[in-house]
Amino acid sequence: MGGEWGQSDICPEAAQEWTIQVGQDLLVDMDLGAITKYSALHAKPSGLVLQYGTAGFRTKAEHLDHVMFRMGLLAALRSKQTKSTVGVMVTASHNPEEDNGVKLVDPLGEMLAPSWEEHATCLANAEEQDMQRVLIDISEKEAVNLQQDAFVVVGRDTRPSSEKLSQSVMDGVTVLGGQFHDYGLLTTPQLHYMVYCRNTGGRYGKATLEGYYQKLSKAFVELIKQASCSGDEYRSLKVDCANGIGALKLREMEHYFSQGLSVQLFNDGSKGKLNHLCGADFVKSHQKPPQGMEIKSNERCCSFDGDADRIVYYYHDADGHFHLIDGDKIATLISSFLKELLMEIGENLNIGVVQTAYANGSSTRYLEEVMKVPVYCTKTGVKHLHHKAQEFDIGVYFEANGHGTALFSTAVEMKIKQSEQLEEKKRKAAKMLENIIDLFNQAAGDAISDMLVIEAILALKGLTVQQWDALYTDLPNRQLKVQVADRRVISTTNAERQAVTPPGLQEAINDLVKKYKLSRAFVRPSGTEDVVRVYAEADSQESADHLAHEVSLAVFQLAGGIGERPQPGF
Repeated sequence: MGGEWGQSDICPEAAQEWTIQVGQDLLVDMDLGAITKYSALHAKPSGLVLQYGTAGFRTKAEHLDHVMFRMGLLAALRSKQTKSTVGVMVTASHNPEEDNGVKLVDPLGEMLAPSWEEHATCLANAEEQDMQRVLIDISEKEAVNLQQDAFVVVGRDTRPSSEKLSQSVMDGVTVLGGQFHDYGLLTTPQLHYMVYCRNTGGRYGKATLEGYYQKLSKAFVELIKQASCSGDEYRSLKVDCANGIGALKLREMEHYFSQGLSVQLFNDGSKGKLNHLCGADFVKSHQKPPQGMEIKSNERCCSFDGDADRIVYYYHDADGHFHLIDGDKIATLISSFLKELLMEIGENLNIGVVQTAYANGSSTRYLEEVMKVPVYCTKTGVKHLHHKAQEFDIGVYFEANGHGTALFSTAVEMKIKQSEQLEEKKRKAAKMLENIIDLFNQAAGDAISDMLVIEAILALKGLTVQQWDALYTDLPNRQLKVQVADRRVISTTNAERQAVTPPGLQEAINDLVKKYKLSRAFVRPSGTEDVVRVYAEADSQESADHLAHEVSLAVFQLAGGIGERPQPGF
């Protein structure tokens, strides 16, 4: 029969019997009594339907207990199937404090595979009586050997609901005979790092917080030492931690790198509310500094988001004007620096920058025309960017919101290791690249790691925050949200830059765009809530604002807007 038994050489009755037999074998391998008993303790509210999106599941914390238990079950199955450690992170990132969420981390620290996202949705939404069938279904489809050991690592953010919810995850892992390690409080990227370390036999690093702090800090301090010793003023940076986990972890870590950088923490969770009027998402969308931070002119400041996987920089100029430096400008700084290093080393390695439709048009033009670095556009969502970045020797990806990192192929790492034979100047550049590689968290976008990379590059290039900002001028832009009854009515193509449905919407956008200079606009459904996101840019802020408002009205009219009609003015 070979591998083709599914086609014709088993009659339907035999196939059915075989399926029943496999199902029964799986039933024997799963302790169904325990699953039923524990599942009842983590009962699903009737009628609740959730979708595993780009950020996993996110909703009000009180609706998530059953989801957490079931994601524990799923993580154990995924671990058995991959014969690897997988991760579960309890967080809702930049969402309000009363929300929570969960996402699974695959063996190399990357996002969960798409087919398993579907299993996650299916399992989370199964009614109590269908749970066993769904679990068996997943195990059959994915050829999971239930006798295989499972190991799951769990992390959580600082939300009041996170500790109890992470306990539910561990219940799920245990019921399927899996083992777990509870890391407790971690930033999301730290959990990605732990999973990556555990599955590469420690080659990537030590799977402990101490290991993480030491690896990054050692690389950072080495780089700062390589910066020209012109008695540069002591480097200091103001950091808004969004009243989240980033504050705890940065505080634990700061003494490791203090000889190269002094950080002043704001919104450290001691009094404010998580993500309220602070954090990277607030600063980026409101184009103003967070509450609780006094900024003198030309001081470097940055903001993390709630789970410390995004970062944006900003400063006030001498006239008191606010300047935001977002993910596009971060990617530009990093990729320009890496390209210069490669040229110094004289290696013929390819470098690419991956962006989404949200990237400012000026950044794309600067990279392609000035830096001669190829730029690629993918759909929104880190997994799409990460995947594309893996195609290059050095792939840099950032979303405009400040989530990103750089990936380095084994070819690059091999070349760097052979740098001993190079002449002095080239060897120095190769050493620099080796430290930069160690400083990046290649498993995921990481605010702490990215902050240290940026600080090292600014020191090495002798750039002020204003000079970095002046690399190019952003086109004025505006982002808006339109509430709709069902976000699924909008579908897109061409890396989300064109709407396919509802009919007539793209044509309406095209007509509106024609009215303004240097303009473009696009709409896309949110991955997490029933809203449609609108982006517009043009040659002036006034034009960008008008265009965004007009596009919002078109969405409201053609895509089933609910509530109040979008109003002009911001």
